[in-house]
Amino acid sequence: MKIYHGRRTDYGCAVDVEEDGECTLLNLRKDLRNLSPEGIEWGVAGNGPAQLALALAADVLGDDRKALQIHQRLKHELVARLPHEDWVLTEAQVRAAIDAIELEPSRAR
Repeated sequence: MKIYHGRRTDYGCAVDVEEDGECTLLNLRKDLRNLSPEGIEWGVAGNGPAQLALALAADVLGDDRKALQIHQRLKHELVARLPHEDWVLTEAQVRAAIDAIELEPSRAR
């Protein structure tokens, strides 16, 4: 199971993905949609949190189309509510937030 570690650096925000003892940077998936040229953010609403929500959704789901459909709701339901400082989320927590969004199909589209 993946574990996501959000951290603030001197150069902006970053999210590390830990899986099977290895740690890599989260792919921000700007190839799907470049919502925030300035980078990612959390704990607020806006373009930076939307980019992070898209990246998390795409990483957890492995489905780019679905990630594009639900990322704005994931931004509001999860990413905007993260603490301003460092945070940790499991893959299961992100999936649970996505599952809750998908239970409300009219709002997810």
